[in-house]
Amino acid sequence: MLHRYSVGGGFTDCYATVLPQAVSHGQFVLAFYTTRLFKLERFLLTYLARRPSTDADAKALAAGEADRFSAWEVEARAENQLLLSDFRQRTRSWLMVQPDGSDTILYFGSAVVPVVKAGNGKPSGMGFMFHALSGFHRVYSVLLLKAAARKLMRLSR
Repeated sequence: MLHRYSVGGGFTDCYATVLPQAVSHGQFVLAFYTTRLFKLERFLLTYLARRPSTDADAKALAAGEADRFSAWEVEARAENQLLLSDFRQRTRSWLMVQPDGSDTILYFGSAVVPVVKAGNGKPSGMGFMFHALSGFHRVYSVLLLKAAARKLMRLSR
């Protein structure tokens, strides 16, 4: 689902981890968006972008009953996959599960689309903030995925 954003000057990444248990896509989405780490992001979005969300909102998104969650809107759904777009249409978040025998591979990826020049409609690059925050983004993405995996392991006990 992210591939289309890797062409035309866009940025994509993908991180994965393996859990030694079966995990549904809904369980992964719910765990991801309700970790303590992601709740910090939700808190910031509530007050900085006026985009509040609750655990109940995350549960509705995970169950396929909602198409909006905080600063994101569902762009696409497929079996075991979810692609969200932020309200400015600049970033995408992708979550996928892939059964692998008795294990489950959890994937989390992002896409950032280049800024488009108003005059000619052509991409002008990723912008200063993208480059300034790219190191943080990589670390934060890995931490988010690990936090979701830990939560899923804890819930399975």
